[in-house]
Amino acid sequence: MKFELKTENKNYSKSFSQFFSIVFFLTLTIILCDVALKLGSISRNHKIEYSCRLLSVEKSKLHFKKLSKLSSLKNKQQIWEFCMKVNK
Repeated sequence: MKFELKTENKNYSKSFSQFFSIVFFLTLTIILCDVALKLGSISRNHKIEYSCRLLSVEKSKLHFKKLSKLSSLKNKQQIWEFCMKVNK
C-alpha cells in the first residue's frame, strides 16, 4: 500500500496580484464612470448656452421646445428669464 502526502506551497503572490488587479479595474471603472457623468453635465450646459444664444437671435418655436426639454421650464417667460441669466 502506497501512502502519499501532497504538500502544496501556497502561492500568496499570485493571490495578491489577483486582488490588486481586481481593485485596479474597479477603480478604473469608477473613474471612467465619473468622467462620463461629468462630460454629460458639461455637454448639457453647452447645449443650454447654445440654445439660448440661438433663441436670442431667432425666436422660433423649435428653440423654445429644446430649451423647455433641457431646462424643465414650460412657460416662455420663464425660459426668457433663464436665458437672460445664462447669457450674462
